[in-house]
Amino acid sequence: MHVVYPLVVSALLFSIGVYGVLARRNTILVLMSVELMLNAVNLNLVVFDVWLRDRLHSGQVLTLFVIVIAAAEVGLGLAIILGLYRNRQTIDLDRLRSLSEADTRPGDAP
Repeated sequence: MHVVYPLVVSALLFSIGVYGVLARRNTILVLMSVELMLNAVNLNLVVFDVWLRDRLHSGQVLTLFVIVIAAAEVGLGLAIILGLYRNRQTIDLDRLRSLSEADTRPGDAP
């Protein structure tokens, strides 16, 4: 198999992930889109590891680290989303604007 095919698939996966992060308002779908982007990076790492015939298989080892980090990210992200849902009864990103800092002017009382 030529190296271009997996790279095109990886570029498509990463593009779909970027679109999902930018266009979606549901936090679960944003997390899934981030996972798509990380899997595109993993595919690139494995392809270049095989294509360059690295003796140490550093691309595959780095892929394992990315998978572990992605699993930790999903665990923390889901915990945050569950906490938000428990407090606000929504996971819509547009309705979570109250998490931002309040507009305080110098003369206003807190």
